[in-house]
Amino acid sequence: MTIYVGNIPYTMTEEDLQKIFGEHGSVESAKIIVNKFNGRSKGFGFIDMENDSVEETAISELDGKDIDGRNLRVIKAHPREEGGGDSGNRA
Repeated sequence: MTIYVGNIPYTMTEEDLQKIFGEHGSVESAKIIVNKFNGRSKGFGFIDMENDSVEETAISELDGKDIDGRNLRVIKAHPREEGGGDSGNRA
């Protein structure tokens, strides 16, 4: 399972995010999504942890947690749809 983390402070790094979630179990990956044009955080990211049990605990403990004046939104991520995004074909 992958965890979606929203409302991340724009100054937070992937290392910071990994440390916060690491308090609840082993983090396999932490990724903050950035704007491809300017490299700035978009304020959300994704976490993968060692197993579903640890992920469920992290979700319940961290959803709504105040980090630098922003309340994190932590939920189970929805799977990406095949071909995702707009291909530019418009009627």
